[in-house]
Amino acid sequence: MDILFLSVSTGGGHLKAAEAIKDAVEDRFPEARTMIVDALNYISPTVDKLIVGGYLGLLKKTPGVYGKLYELSEAGDSIHDICFAANSLFALKLRKLIDDFMPSVIVCTHTFPFHMLSSLKRRGKVDIPVAAVVTDYASHPFWEHNNINALIVPHELVKKEMIMRGMPAEMIYPYGIPIDKCFLERKDKAELFKEFDLDDKFTVLVMGGSLGFGKLDLVFESLLKSRYDIQIIAVTGYNTKLKNHLERDYFNKDKKIRIFSYTDRISDLMDIADLIITKPGGMTIAEALVKGLPMLILSAIPGQEERNANFLVSNGAAIKMSDFKDIDESFHHIFSNQSCMEQMKKAAQKLARPNSAENIASLLKKLSSGNIRVQAKSNYQ
Repeated sequence: MDILFLSVSTGGGHLKAAEAIKDAVEDRFPEARTMIVDALNYISPTVDKLIVGGYLGLLKKTPGVYGKLYELSEAGDSIHDICFAANSLFALKLRKLIDDFMPSVIVCTHTFPFHMLSSLKRRGKVDIPVAAVVTDYASHPFWEHNNINALIVPHELVKKEMIMRGMPAEMIYPYGIPIDKCFLERKDKAELFKEFDLDDKFTVLVMGGSLGFGKLDLVFESLLKSRYDIQIIAVTGYNTKLKNHLERDYFNKDKKIRIFSYTDRISDLMDIADLIITKPGGMTIAEALVKGLPMLILSAIPGQEERNANFLVSNGAAIKMSDFKDIDESFHHIFSNQSCMEQMKKAAQKLARPNSAENIASLLKKLSSGNIRVQAKSNYQ
């Protein structure tokens, strides 16, 4: 089995999903060859910089504009057609990569390479099984293409949404978002408190994704003013400016805090935490659900993250806050209602899909062996 993973680095979740599946494949099928490629960067580093840089800049500076574009992409075909046409132009440049690696199956964890492969298969340029992995808890027209073998979605409810849009049920697999196997382990909390020099008390983990979005400084300020006896862990991702700001302006306070930049210890920090305050990126959600960690949602990016937040709230695993001032009020609700935390934990555990990566690995083996035929529908591109 030879698997080529194609992704795009718009945030860390898409690449992390590919890595999680790759690890599961290599653990279960040691003879397999695997390779992860950033599709846009492979095609053109300049194009990659323009597209990814423009996307991230839009999210950071004018998230409202991004939200409107997202709404338009859901409501009509124009934006979808433009994106698909642009990706179709780039598609042929992937041929050399595919011909050189000769995969038995291709996995796309981002819509851009997914569109490229759909275009290549439609034009008869590629005849290789393709699986797509959706990394948000919502359906979207960008995933609605034929000539693929499997569409892997985060939950049965997302599968139902896809079916309502007209996608064939037999090609949709509600296996969940694949996460690193380290999140399946749970370490001793007392040992972790000792290692990180923290106290055995209610601990809040604050995360802004790999890019450190979400105005963590305002979250921090609200937490430090809280009437409750808590300690705080913050992860600022690659946002060095934010980390320096928090350490400079908030470190000498009466509440114990720990601040991390991008770290591979997220699983351990989630084991320590009693509650996470986070923007609702798909990968962070999937990891927190497996840990059974109650969530307070803040600073959701309009579009897919708002859909993620609504999914969590409607299923009882999170509380969504509209303002930083709501943090202490939410704490009051949690601390005065003993069953609230337990209910959110149970809801999170019910939504969790801890075996996602392993199940996807088994599916890829079937695809590679030719045991699943290509599904197609004439009303899709």
